[in-house]
Order: sequence, then structure tokens, then C-alpha cells
Amino acid sequence: MPAAYQVPAAIALVVGGAVACFFGYRLFRVVLSIFGFILGGLMASSLVGPSDTTWMIGAWIVGGLIGMALLYAGYYVGVALSGAALGAVVSHLAFGASGQEPPFLVVLVAAVVGAIASMYLQKHVIILFTAFGGAWTLIVGAMALLGNRAALAAAAAGNVWVIYPLNPAPGQRWMPYAWVILGIIGAGTQLGLAGGGGKIRRKKKSS
Repeated sequence: MPAAYQVPAAIALVVGGAVACFFGYRLFRVVLSIFGFILGGLMASSLVGPSDTTWMIGAWIVGGLIGMALLYAGYYVGVALSGAALGAVVSHLAFGASGQEPPFLVVLVAAVVGAIASMYLQKHVIILFTAFGGAWTLIVGAMALLGNRAALAAAAAGNVWVIYPLNPAPGQRWMPYAWVILGIIGAGTQLGLAGGGGKIRRKKKSS
């Protein structure tokens, strides 16, 4: 997207990430809509030439709305995708600990296992996915908002601002630790809220 839109886009990532991280289970359809809009916008805008600002913004909006509608309507598809994403991430972390890249077949099997498990453990998969996914989205947005070098260079040159969701701050070794800590806090918060909600529902039934 145009570099002039860096700040509002970064704020949207921070807000969306915070909602997903701490309220993902209770607002799962909202979170699906947010991530659907972000992913749809990223995919659609990447198909347009960076020199045409109007078409790029239009593609982002149209692609974002399509992605939002698809994930909002496909609740169980969203749950399955969440489980698949968790499986893929776990496989990368497992191999990454030894400094290796996981084979494609391993990632594929892990994603399938995660998708199947998500159908039986919906609550816990949703909480883990939204907590850690939201934590990373929040960090990506915060790094851009605080002045990522690549973003600042793009803004100064009048070029497009490119989001790097998997490596928003190269060389910053503290980021994985911050991500894990923030994800754990988010998951704990969601488990507490979900537990409280369950107690309320049981009291209503008993009365």
C-alpha cells in the first residue's frame, strides 16, 4: 500500500491484534473478519502495480471485503484453518530449534493434523490461534508504528509500504520472546474470560 497510509494501517494492525490476542475466543467471528480483511487486502493489492495508488487502494478494499466475507461466513473453515496454521507453526518451531527448515511433507502433515484436531478441540485451538496470532499481528503493527527502517525508507522515497508479517524487525532477537510472553498472557486472559462466561451460563441454567 502507499507509504502515506503506513500509520493508519499500523494502527489497524495493533488494534486488530490486541482484539484477537485478548478477546479472540469470545469475538472469534470478528477476529476472522479482521484477519480475512488483512489477508484479502494483502493478496489483492500485491497483484496491482505499485505505481498506481488508486488501483492499489481499490484492490486492497475489494480483496479485504471478499476475505472478510469468506472467513466470517465460513466459521468451521476458519476453525480448520486456525488448526492448520497452528500445526504448520509448531512444525517450523520444532525444526527451527535445530536450525533446519522442515520438509514440505512434514509441514503438510502437521497442518492436516492441526485442522483435524481443531474440530475436536475448538475452544482451545481458537484460543491458542487467536492469542499467538493476535500477539504477532500486534507486534508487526507496533514495529511499523514505531518506525521500522524499511517503512521509513519507503515513505521518504514515496514508494509503497510493504508489510513483512514473518520478519518485521530483522536482527531483533527479543521479538520471539516478546511474542511468546504476549501470546501466553493473551491465552491466559481468554481462558479466564471463557471460564467466567461458562460459570455465568451454568448459573442461568440452574436458575
